[in-house]
Amino acid sequence: MYKSPSENPNNGYFELEFKEDGLFLTVYPPVEKGKKVEVNDILDRLAIKKVRDFKKDVIELAVLKSEKEPVKISEAQEEVKIDASVKVSVTPDKMKASIILIPPDGGKMLTIKEILSSMGEQGIKYGLDMETLENISKYPVYNESIVVAKGTPEVNGKNGSVKFHFDVEKDKSPKVDESGKVDFRHLDIIENVKKDTVLCSLEPPLPGTPGKTVAGVEIPAKDGKPAALPKGRNTKISEDGQKLISVIDGQINYISGKVNVFQNYEVPANVDNSTGNIDFIGNVIVRGNVQSGFVVEAGGNVEVWGVVEGATIVAQGDIVLRRGMQGLEKGTLKSGGSIIAKYIENSNIEAKEEIKAEAIMHSNIKCGNKLELSGKKGLLVGGTCKVGKEISVKVIGSYMSTPTDIEVGIDPSLKERYKELRSEIQTIEEDIKKADQAVTILKKFEAAGKLTPEKQQIMAKSIRTKVFYSNRANQIKEELSYIETKLEEEASGIIRANSYIYPGTKVSIGTSMLYVKDNLQYCTLYRDGADIKVGSYDK
Repeated sequence: MYKSPSENPNNGYFELEFKEDGLFLTVYPPVEKGKKVEVNDILDRLAIKKVRDFKKDVIELAVLKSEKEPVKISEAQEEVKIDASVKVSVTPDKMKASIILIPPDGGKMLTIKEILSSMGEQGIKYGLDMETLENISKYPVYNESIVVAKGTPEVNGKNGSVKFHFDVEKDKSPKVDESGKVDFRHLDIIENVKKDTVLCSLEPPLPGTPGKTVAGVEIPAKDGKPAALPKGRNTKISEDGQKLISVIDGQINYISGKVNVFQNYEVPANVDNSTGNIDFIGNVIVRGNVQSGFVVEAGGNVEVWGVVEGATIVAQGDIVLRRGMQGLEKGTLKSGGSIIAKYIENSNIEAKEEIKAEAIMHSNIKCGNKLELSGKKGLLVGGTCKVGKEISVKVIGSYMSTPTDIEVGIDPSLKERYKELRSEIQTIEEDIKKADQAVTILKKFEAAGKLTPEKQQIMAKSIRTKVFYSNRANQIKEELSYIETKLEEEASGIIRANSYIYPGTKVSIGTSMLYVKDNLQYCTLYRDGADIKVGSYDK
């Protein structure tokens, strides 16, 4: 007896039974939403079995009724026995091969040798699952796709890396004692080295491992790429090219992906009329105060033991103020790394990485990464504050509703660069338009044969101007597109306050905005869709 296969147990099916008095067909109806038996399915099977002189009208009626009753569709004839067969399929990437066993109809089952022969005809010879093949040849599973061979994917090599022999991730957070007092005097963030010290070394790349398809074709793998030593100032690469070595005694600075060793320039007292402004390629240490109106610039870190007044400090590395800053509304701190201070008041401060202090009051803040105010006060009040990723404080604003404007979630330097480029491209497009107008007018003179040598020079200059500005405009558009993508990706941030956020505070996270009208306590502010939500305080 032959029973038609079905992918869905709810589908209808049919049976063919060869008897001494004829060939009988039984059609079973579908269950629930299963599919009915198709007449063509029966006719196809009869053709395979080479059945002669069957009654098509009887078959059609049996399918229509589907009464589960056998009906005679032809006179008795010898049954053609059909052996089992196998369908072989291979995925487009040649990494996986599957078979479907078609059950025998009166014939014999395939042997494992015959299955392997069919697979070999399709070129499958690698990654064979012999255990599965042996099992299904002994205990066949029909009309199911079975994976019987898998290729080996290639493994790309690991890139080389730089091994640092100093603490790149050194914790710059001031220590807080049990009473909540922050020690800004002993920060322990300076790391000094001697001449000829190995600063970092290279870890070699690893080669890739080729893969292989089920057809036995090798898949090449990429080898890892060697890393480059982050050579900065006052360092040299060893003769074997594997180590970075200090060439002087000094302080290590890891700035913008480069390892530098800077000498220290030390001011024993105040920066004032007796010293003038300071501009040094390395680190600057000021044992006293930096008085109002003076400028300290450094290629490395700046450390001030006293108070900074209305002065300007610019450092490629970190700025550390052991006491603090009273900026008198004109003081400026600008750091290519982080800024650490006891307090900052009435100042303009900008850090590419982090800002850490006990209190910041009535200041304009730009911080690329995280602003953290800890200690007894942990206070942020007044002014504007633009931070790239996170603000973690105790108190924002004051009970007197001091206006405090906070923006988090977008790197302020990236946003400013975007504004600069938008302004520049507007100017350039106007210049291109002017150059176009000049060229158009001069071409009319040329067409009339009235282009004098002077006008020819103006024509050439206008064309050169147009080409120059067009190229610059394309560069700006590419950078604008990149920045727009970054701004969309980074338009999220978080604000944590483990005490109060007072009314008078305006909060922006990405493009969402919230005006604080009532006291918020022990809370976290975060963006959810187009809104800013207030959640419980979460460290």
